[in-house]
Amino acid sequence: MSKFYRVPVVIKEDVSIAFENGNIKVSGPKGALTFKIPIGVNVKIMDGYLQTMPKEKNEDKNPLLGLTRAIIANMITGVSTGFEKKLELSGVGFKASLSGKDIILSVGFSHPVKVLAEEGITYSVADNIIITVSGIDKALVGNVAAKIRAIKPPEPYKGKGIRYKGEIIRRKAGKAAKAIGTK
Repeated sequence: MSKFYRVPVVIKEDVSIAFENGNIKVSGPKGALTFKIPIGVNVKIMDGYLQTMPKEKNEDKNPLLGLTRAIIANMITGVSTGFEKKLELSGVGFKASLSGKDIILSVGFSHPVKVLAEEGITYSVADNIIITVSGIDKALVGNVAAKIRAIKPPEPYKGKGIRYKGEIIRRKAGKAAKAIGTK
């Protein structure tokens, strides 16, 4: 079992943390996030650090300890600097454009696909082919980016579709040419 929960989380100067009846609220310059602390997990603030620990002595193998620590660390990073995922369109005629807060994708279908903006998420489009999804909640940013990628995932033969920036697509060889003179 991992003991990663013992590593303290550094609280940045512009971030404030408050505990309210079983919830932790993290506020910063970009916004505020809340998280319900699971049963069996104790969270304490000590000298600019945040520490997660089990409530009882024998509960050292609780898998929620590391999860809680990671979620709180991501909340602190999110409200101070934010998260972003970049998606790249590859294919002839594939393009993206902003319409207010929403994105309109032309990705080879007979109609354009409109992706509605969720609360807490902002989109930006560069060069009509690079979409940036940004926000303060890491899980929400990742889920929205995955939903956009699922509209037209990259196919393995020509590599056309929507992929994460820097993602490597394993290409397959096309149909082999028919051998001449064999039966």
